[in-house]
Amino acid sequence: MAPPDLLTPPNRRLALLQRRLVACRRCPRLVRFREAVGARPPRRFAGERYWARPVPSLGGVSASLLLVGLAPAAHGGNRTGRMFTGDAAGGSGEWVARALHRHGLATQSASRRRGDGFRLRDAYITAALHCVPPDNRPLPRELARCAPYLVEELRLLRRVRVVIALGRVAFDVYLRALATLGVALPRPRPAFAHGAAHAVTGPDGTPVTLLATYHPSRQNTQTGRLTWPMFEAVFARARSLLPP
Repeated sequence: MAPPDLLTPPNRRLALLQRRLVACRRCPRLVRFREAVGARPPRRFAGERYWARPVPSLGGVSASLLLVGLAPAAHGGNRTGRMFTGDAAGGSGEWVARALHRHGLATQSASRRRGDGFRLRDAYITAALHCVPPDNRPLPRELARCAPYLVEELRLLRRVRVVIALGRVAFDVYLRALATLGVALPRPRPAFAHGAAHAVTGPDGTPVTLLATYHPSRQNTQTGRLTWPMFEAVFARARSLLPP
């Protein structure tokens, strides 16, 4: 007989996973930092109560598109408690929401706060790290401690056919999660490059297309390393590969 958790419906299993994730305190450095940020907000957010916990993933188990980001922003997801939500104008959350909405994968082109009506359509957003790291630089051991959550998500997201990795770290973390699940990676191993597309195999043996883009951080967008047409083109390609 299968273990009890395997008999639980996938949506319920996903909800239980997110509950465990939100309660996670595996990384002392990250716990201290996320809580310190929430305790001393900048003037523009004075009086707001920060989430200051691991930020859960967003979406449902039936999603065909999976986005893997880096980590929550200190005053974005760490404040609002929702992935890519609440960033300042021109921030990464704004770029992601705009691209998703443009291709029919979100209900709105902006996501300011929880409860604002923003919902995903046939998409799921997760991250390599679910807590905000100092200077946006997670340590290898912190990524390793967070990796099991992504592995469990991939087991549940059985309809994913396209993955967009937002940055090199997310790209590598996704491939490592596949390897952990026993999936044989292509040889040579897929290499990260903006706009690259790689054919990989999902955990259940189905074909998956892995798309790569530079992360839409201000460091990339304000320097011109990543432009809106470059970013939007990756989402256009993803949309063309998804079921109608």
